Amino acid sequence: MKLINLVGERFKEKPSDCVVDSHAFMVRGGYIKAVANGIYSSYMPLRRVTKKIEAILREEMDRIDGQEVQFPVVMPASLWQESGRYESIDNSLCRFKDRNGAPMVLGMTHEEAAVQLVREYGATYNRYPFMIYQIQTKFRDEARPRAGLIRVREFTMKDAYSFHTSQADLEKYYAECYKAYQRIFARAGIPETVVVQSDSGMMGGSISHEYMLLTPIGEDSIAICADCDYRANMEAAESIVENTRDEVSAPLEKVATPDMHTIEDVCNFLGGDAVKSVKAVVYQKNMDDSYVIVFIRGDLDVNETKLTNFLGENIHPAVITEESGIKAGFIGPVNLDAAAKPLVLFDNSIKDTNNMVAGANEVDFHYKGLDMTRDCPSAEYHDFAKIVDGGVCPHCGKRSITVSRGIEVGNIFQLGTKYTKTMGMTFTDENGESHYPIMGCYGIGVGRLAASVCEAHHDDYGPIWPVTIAPWQAHLCCMKSTDADTHAVADKLYDDLKRAGVEVIYDDRKVSAGVMFSDADLLGVPVRVIVSPRNLKENVCEVVTRDKSVSKKVPVEGTVSAVKELIAELTKVYEDAADRF
Repeated sequence: MKLINLVGERFKEKPSDCVVDSHAFMVRGGYIKAVANGIYSSYMPLRRVTKKIEAILREEMDRIDGQEVQFPVVMPASLWQESGRYESIDNSLCRFKDRNGAPMVLGMTHEEAAVQLVREYGATYNRYPFMIYQIQTKFRDEARPRAGLIRVREFTMKDAYSFHTSQADLEKYYAECYKAYQRIFARAGIPETVVVQSDSGMMGGSISHEYMLLTPIGEDSIAICADCDYRANMEAAESIVENTRDEVSAPLEKVATPDMHTIEDVCNFLGGDAVKSVKAVVYQKNMDDSYVIVFIRGDLDVNETKLTNFLGENIHPAVITEESGIKAGFIGPVNLDAAAKPLVLFDNSIKDTNNMVAGANEVDFHYKGLDMTRDCPSAEYHDFAKIVDGGVCPHCGKRSITVSRGIEVGNIFQLGTKYTKTMGMTFTDENGESHYPIMGCYGIGVGRLAASVCEAHHDDYGPIWPVTIAPWQAHLCCMKSTDADTHAVADKLYDDLKRAGVEVIYDDRKVSAGVMFSDADLLGVPVRVIVSPRNLKENVCEVVTRDKSVSKKVPVEGTVSAVKELIAELTKVYEDAADRF
């Protein structure tokens, strides 16, 4: 491919709407163009990257006996009504009606379609286990698309679904997929990806893991223990609080706290600390707008995923009306008698605590001396809190938790019978008894993976693509293409590289060295070959890597061999990383 013919513009200025490097480089480098918020068209360089990622995905899925299928993007709502998700998922599921008035959806995931495809085939036990997968376009109407391809509305995803006759068989196959995913990320150039426990969310199931690329721009928070191998998404991480109790409990006393609505205001006024306070966080259920009040220690935050899972339905921050009888800013667990009759929940962080400060359910008044055991004897406690830096590790029990940021590049779930049961898929065992198959689900977003690799491998000038997914393997630069001898040597090298099976992009434009190298940096090709009049005086070409780790001059006649050897060396690094799993 000649660069002069490559569709797409490359430019120096960082677009003002790009908040992360991968987004900026993909716009500047002629990889993507925005069509709408969270929707992009792809130019050739990105298509070459994603095709290589898809090839890796297919090879690794085929390696564990996956069978490639394809589900439709558009599905009848009836499939999602069978599973119950048509009503339970929020507006991120795109619903519409066809010309005949039939309700339809755009697939944001394909569990329902997978069950529908094999429901009849899987009627007998001797056809199990099996796994089907696809690489398909999906649409999720994200409320806040961000960071280019990292969070979009329309995306391509590899999703796989396995079916089993027993939990033991699912766990055995789940372990194979677990390793296959580690191989995928190693081959794609990010072997540093870590695996964390996660929350199953709308997917359902009891066991799930996410593959995280740790980076400050990540939108997920991950709890990591420095003393053991514990890693978990903050949504799933258990918050362990070592509550302390004063030897003497003061009497419960109502005190005036005029115009003090926040924990900080009240604690400063009463000379206490947020650790010795009880905070009320108020939500409403999406289904009926009924109120839910969570009482939690003042220095902690509610983990809304844990709360949603506990309630079994979605929630939103409350709009507290005067008619509710809830006194915003002065809510406490004692004498809470609001007209709205809220559901009241208690976090473990306040269990058995005493001498606490809390709202008195009366405007401009708080209680001090609150003893949860004495004053709230019927309270039941659950884990609703977010884990924090320096928190107790749920695995080893040490105060060694750190919270880091990460991008989720893949996920795997043990779904159980959530979908087969609701959709009536059964199999008959060897004794003639009927059972529901047990499912696993395994997903990787193709565009997000490409963007994540770019986040992990770039410098100030552009991407540094791993050779395994780079748009081209070699970038041939003809300096001073107006010089006939230089151009002739570069043309011959271009032909020789192609004949040798090297994927090469050739720049013979009549532009300055600065422009040529700037564009080369934005394309991020791992091996660069520079042909110039000065080098040809010594009968050599420069062969350098994009990351500057290799820079050498080789004879012109040996350039093709040198390039192929360097590509093989770079490839072996990622092959060796994958072979560890």
